[in-house]
Amino acid sequence: MLWENYIVVERIKKQEYLEIFLNNYFWRTYNQKEIDFIEERDDKLYGYEIKWGNKMPKPPKEWLETYSNTKYKIINKENYLDFIT
Repeated sequence: MLWENYIVVERIKKQEYLEIFLNNYFWRTYNQKEIDFIEERDDKLYGYEIKWGNKMPKPPKEWLETYSNTKYKIINKENYLDFIT
């Protein structure tokens, strides 16, 4: 949870510093399916799953069925710098 918090806070700082104005969300269903961080920009939703390890989970089926025109990406130790800088 600490890793997720760090990534989300740094991403929001990046948005603020670069004056990128968009909506940020979290997504979770009643049966505990979740997306850690979502950005709404250019009429699209960008879902990010934040993992410390190298797991590559697929997006929840409910996410794909409910929201068309979405993107999904895993953020981990290997690629997080591109996401927050």
